[in-house]
Amino acid sequence: MQMESIKRIEQNPKFKELVRKRSGFAFLLSGLMILFYFSFILTVAFAGEWLGTPIGGSVITIGIPLGLVVIFSAFILTGIYVGRANTEFDRLTKEIIEETK
Repeated sequence: MQMESIKRIEQNPKFKELVRKRSGFAFLLSGLMILFYFSFILTVAFAGEWLGTPIGGSVITIGIPLGLVVIFSAFILTGIYVGRANTEFDRLTKEIIEETK
């Protein structure tokens, strides 16, 4: 019985749509995070002196806010994913479950 349910779900066009949308969105957000992270790392490697420049004569350097941006971008991108997962992806999942009962 369970194998029949799995096959019905896998053949459902909404399931295929869900997998496509969720995978594509996760890949996009992961790519953005990798871009932010490696951009920062490459800046550290090749423009370290610039990152060490004080902001406005204070002890805070340019690298500190940029590092914080990288950290907070992970939280923001996670929030964006969760927001979409709780709306669109959950709606599609419920529709799939209802159709395969």
